[in-house]
Amino acid sequence: MIKFHNNILTHSLVDFVPLHNLKKNMIMKKIILFLALLVGTGVFAQKHKDEKNIYTDFLPYYNFGKGLGITAPDSIFQLNIRFRMKNRLEVTEDTYSAKVRRLRLRFDGYVGDPKFTYAIQLAFAPEDIGTTRDGENLNIIRDAIVFYKPNDQWSFGFGQTKLPGNRQRINSSGALNLTDRSINNQAYNIDRDFGVQAVYSKQKENAFGYNIKAALTTGEGRNSTTKTKGLAYTGRIEFYPFGKFKKGGEFFEGDLQREEKPKLYFGGTYHYNEKATLSRGQHGAKLLQQRDLQSFFLDFVCKYNGWSFTSAYMSRTADNPIVDAAKANFVQVGNGYDTQLSYVFPQKWEIIGRFSRNNSHSDLYAFVPKQNQFSLGITKYIWEHAFKMQFEISKNDYIQSPKKDDWYARFQIEIGI
Repeated sequence: MIKFHNNILTHSLVDFVPLHNLKKNMIMKKIILFLALLVGTGVFAQKHKDEKNIYTDFLPYYNFGKGLGITAPDSIFQLNIRFRMKNRLEVTEDTYSAKVRRLRLRFDGYVGDPKFTYAIQLAFAPEDIGTTRDGENLNIIRDAIVFYKPNDQWSFGFGQTKLPGNRQRINSSGALNLTDRSINNQAYNIDRDFGVQAVYSKQKENAFGYNIKAALTTGEGRNSTTKTKGLAYTGRIEFYPFGKFKKGGEFFEGDLQREEKPKLYFGGTYHYNEKATLSRGQHGAKLLQQRDLQSFFLDFVCKYNGWSFTSAYMSRTADNPIVDAAKANFVQVGNGYDTQLSYVFPQKWEIIGRFSRNNSHSDLYAFVPKQNQFSLGITKYIWEHAFKMQFEISKNDYIQSPKKDDWYARFQIEIGI
């Protein structure tokens, strides 16, 4: 904003000041530029106290509440730009890796009317994009969706984004208090898909509230160009017995806001994917034959005075899950549960413990063994979840399997706006 103000003030005033030579002209310009900086700085500081000032009527203004924001002078459009980066060092028993785990760029805002909003998210890290194969699409696009919000209760979306699945999956990967989601989220959760979604929200500050969410999508996952006869149907309901969490606390792990009163959240999802072509519904290996999949999720969140407790159950079922045993082509069916407890100290250090159990279907033991995972982590929040350092050590125990137990240790820095 200051840049635009300086240009206007400098050019406007110089045009009316009589200067007799180049030297005087340069001196005068510097003086005027200095005065313009003072005026611009004063206006910028004043904006936090008074949103109405003369410059917002004529020039774009900037805000840093949610990334870097630009709004048109006539309010016809708004654009917010955000990024986040996650750099990771991982050590195992006999190897190590150092990589950019995530690199995301996001744009959101509205066009024409604030009731019509959009969200675009692009991914650039190798593990986000996935392995490129001949004939397959490049997975750079994560979100590309348009929303219509006619009032405070209803919201409708058309495009590609996350389905209303498990709580940890709905949350951004940048809002986790361990270095990544649980093994069950990877195995059983539904992911992004293309279609239509609707949300009815009836939340209250300090009283019982709820959300109802529904989606009708292709069932083929993100960036798919596959022609299919099936569709995916998703329904979710969420309850807030004691009202809203502070600053949307259900959307990030850890009680960073230190809830003064206990806050609870219950959620449940049913998902049916007709004629799915991928082993995990919206993602996974390509199936040699289509299958109908059913998924079910339950999750619970409790936060109070720095403590956060979460628990989740996930399952996927399908008839005849093994498509071709010789080619290890199968639907990943089974169930699992996670339990996670953390405490945030006033100095913004957090300790986290998580236990996950993956009960793969008995027909899949040869391909996917049962597994327990024990995780312990320490996180230092420098600027909430936008800038943090994390350390995690996890041990994997494989049950009724010749696979050897293993462990990993990770150090991770995440930063974004």
